[in-house]
Amino acid sequence: MYEFNILVSTSWATYERAGHEIIRILNALGDEDPAVRPTAARGILGVKTSLDAREVIVELRKLFEVDPARFQYTLKWIPVDSWTSSDINSIKARVSEMKSRIGKGETWRITVEKRRYTRYHKSEIIKEIAGLINEKVDLENPSKILRIDVIAKYAGISVLTPKDIFSAAKP
Repeated sequence: MYEFNILVSTSWATYERAGHEIIRILNALGDEDPAVRPTAARGILGVKTSLDAREVIVELRKLFEVDPARFQYTLKWIPVDSWTSSDINSIKARVSEMKSRIGKGETWRITVEKRRYTRYHKSEIIKEIAGLINEKVDLENPSKILRIDVIAKYAGISVLTPKDIFSAAKP
């Protein structure tokens, strides 16, 4: 099972350089020994940092404002709250444990990203999960995003605000 608390996307051609960039950035933020590993999906690196993943995103935005050139190889940084197996029952069980993070009156949407995984179509996963949460859906401007990153036999599940994701293309 993956133990990553951040997923970082990068170009296939700059995979190794992206790993070094991640380590340099996390060192600058105070993590002396972050782990960066390839996942089963090309272009996606798994990161285990001792820092709070959401606080890392806040600090990335500040770094980007001061020095955007620091982000030459990493494209998107996404916190991951929990990992489980990628079968639909495991995903549903984990979402059931986490659904209280979407509060009463908050709007939400599901984002499913699948890599090296053909067992279910995105729409099947969304259909299975959507019924677990009784709050209003807002696809354009949700308060919370239930993000499911399926990578081969594992699924990373997060409940995020839109600001919890850092993209060097849209900081």
